[in-house]
Amino acid sequence: MNGRTVVPLTPQPGGVQAWKILIPASQTMPEPRNHDGYEWLYVLSGMRLILGEHDRVLGAGEVTEFDTRLPHWFGSADGNAAEVLSLFGKQGEGVHVRAKSEPHRMV
Repeated sequence: MNGRTVVPLTPQPGGVQAWKILIPASQTMPEPRNHDGYEWLYVLSGMRLILGEHDRVLGAGEVTEFDTRLPHWFGSADGNAAEVLSLFGKQGEGVHVRAKSEPHRMV
């Protein structure tokens, strides 16, 4: 996929799909696109994200989610390869995050 290595992590078709995406260091020129769907990205190593009018650099451990009908592109932020985990689902689908429970107190 445009020089990227895309590794599927979900074996079944349909529903939410999980991918590991390896983006080569050479992918620094934004080519925003849009399509139906909803995407959640967990950054494993730094990447640049163009989302509509926003241009952000995200570091390891950061997360973003967005409606893919908004023009978007992600690639190398600094001339180094980037890695992300991606969850991609149908339009209107979002990721549900469970809040941490309170730590157990010793009495």
